[in-house]
Amino acid sequence: MILILGGTTEGRIAAETLEEAGKPFYYSTKGSEQEVTLHNGIRLQGAMDAIDLEGFCRKHDIRLLIDAAHPFAQQLHETVEEVADKLSLIVLRYEHIFTQRYDDDITWCDDYDDAIRQIKGQEIYKLLALTGVQSIGKLQPLWQESACCYFRILDRDSSREIARRQCFPEEHLFYYHAGEDERSLMQQLRPEAILIKESGLSGGFVQKVEAVLELGIRIFALCCPPTPGTFLPVDGPHGLRRRVEQILPDFYPLHTGLTTDTYACATAVAAIWDIFNITHQTRPGVFPVILPNGETIMVPVEAQKEFPRSDSFNGNWMLESEASAIKDAGDDPDITNGMQIKAHIGLTFRMDDHLELGPETDDYNIIIAGGEGVGIVTKPGLGLEVGAPAINATPRRMIEKNVKTFLEQFGLPKQSGPVVVTISVPGGEEIARRTFNPRLGVEGGISIIGTSGIVKPFSTEAFINSIRKSMEVARATGSPLVVISSGAKSERYIKARYPDLPAQAFVHYGNFIGETLKLAAELGMPRITLGVMMGKAVKLAEGNLDTHSKKVTMNKEFLQGLIREAGCGEETATAAGQMNLARELWDIIPSEQLPGFCRVLIEYCHRCCDPLLPDGELTILLINENGTIHT
Repeated sequence: MILILGGTTEGRIAAETLEEAGKPFYYSTKGSEQEVTLHNGIRLQGAMDAIDLEGFCRKHDIRLLIDAAHPFAQQLHETVEEVADKLSLIVLRYEHIFTQRYDDDITWCDDYDDAIRQIKGQEIYKLLALTGVQSIGKLQPLWQESACCYFRILDRDSSREIARRQCFPEEHLFYYHAGEDERSLMQQLRPEAILIKESGLSGGFVQKVEAVLELGIRIFALCCPPTPGTFLPVDGPHGLRRRVEQILPDFYPLHTGLTTDTYACATAVAAIWDIFNITHQTRPGVFPVILPNGETIMVPVEAQKEFPRSDSFNGNWMLESEASAIKDAGDDPDITNGMQIKAHIGLTFRMDDHLELGPETDDYNIIIAGGEGVGIVTKPGLGLEVGAPAINATPRRMIEKNVKTFLEQFGLPKQSGPVVVTISVPGGEEIARRTFNPRLGVEGGISIIGTSGIVKPFSTEAFINSIRKSMEVARATGSPLVVISSGAKSERYIKARYPDLPAQAFVHYGNFIGETLKLAAELGMPRITLGVMMGKAVKLAEGNLDTHSKKVTMNKEFLQGLIREAGCGEETATAAGQMNLARELWDIIPSEQLPGFCRVLIEYCHRCCDPLLPDGELTILLINENGTIHT
């Protein structure tokens, strides 16, 4: 069994990540305020000291601890370390994602005693503390002796009780509410300074700092205390799941993998390491990669085969290096699984009397190119220039970010000379012939199209079971309406239409529209709203209740028939026959004809879906890429 500790944002995400396994685990929080829906997890409440925690772990055969508590919960970290050491348990530490330190604008404090000393030393007489209710007692020498202090705390009874026990004046308490503007309270109080914790992205550290700096208020910040060195760090759901898969291989029925762009980032970083590793230390077997969601994971790279090359020409130096990795797509049936991913790095320097990097610029000049096995775009409509390598926007940004981060770590000044990153996939041209690439206008290799950096496999049975559980929870809320959509993007747009529905009333169907509607009928749900974007809608309209691209592709002839039926004209139908992606329809169909086409498309979707919900009312919403909804 696995035990998660900590009622934080990270704790909730950890619980949601373990839920994907469909197996039981424990989730322990000190209080009961946090709302989290668990299908398989077992909720525990109340603080545990070392004796309690050890007894619980022994009784329930805990094999892995996940410490997801707040970074400043030092007592809990120490308790977990003590018990883990005694029972020989592995601890995963779910850390916050931290950002830049703002060293020039912040007075950093080692701990609360140091904060008191520095605040008194700078003669601050009016202070706003955004450090939580537990810090009231720790800062007592300030608010009792030298400063008028205000505390912003959570708006809940347990927080008010803690403040009362410290005899803190209630009129100096202010309450945090989600989504509020950080500036409003500061403008109201106009403190001389604020005190905050180094809490990372989930704690809103950047927003707090930027709001304070904008108002010209001084900032004191408590440095995040170190966690025990024996803990294995993760800072996001993907890294957490991959660590659990490694430690307890049987916990998840299917294992995740990494996308081609993640390996491209890792090999690019490794090649840069080779160039700047002037001491010729042994290269690490893994390198850090920052994923699009901000978390960092470690990615294996093949052993170094040769040291970087250097050549001089026309008074310049060219430094080159190459690294490679073997793609592991986990248990997903990915056609590129097992292929070699390579990154070649080329850096140009100017040579005069000594090595010069060239004039300073605002940023690194990073050029991303496609090498062997990476396709070339030959048709418009893919969001890339014709003639460009088929590396989509998200992978490009991901490679650029990781390369820039690593160059900064090596202290390389920003310069006008380019850093050329060439991604290659040997054998990619042959593999691509077995994909939809030729039909989409990508020739000569594969496309690099990752969005999350992770390959997350789901068996059909497991995914449908997760839909069933979500639908059962939705029904249990008593909501008059349940909204089903393909994923987070479409759900975000629909939520604005139904702001009063509980969060559990929104369910993701992925590609299984038919199965989800059958479940709705089986569970007796009277009203269902189906949100669908254009790509899935044109497949659904033809009668395809499973819209996965591996099972069904867009039928242009059928689509042209719908366009003619809607009276959009032959010119529009011809243009639709030449497009690559269904979302291009939003631009192809004239705006004045869009409502008519949408009505026809939705009508055909109803013909397919209504029989699956014979006793219920079905509403279908067609969602544009910018969030516009057609009914």
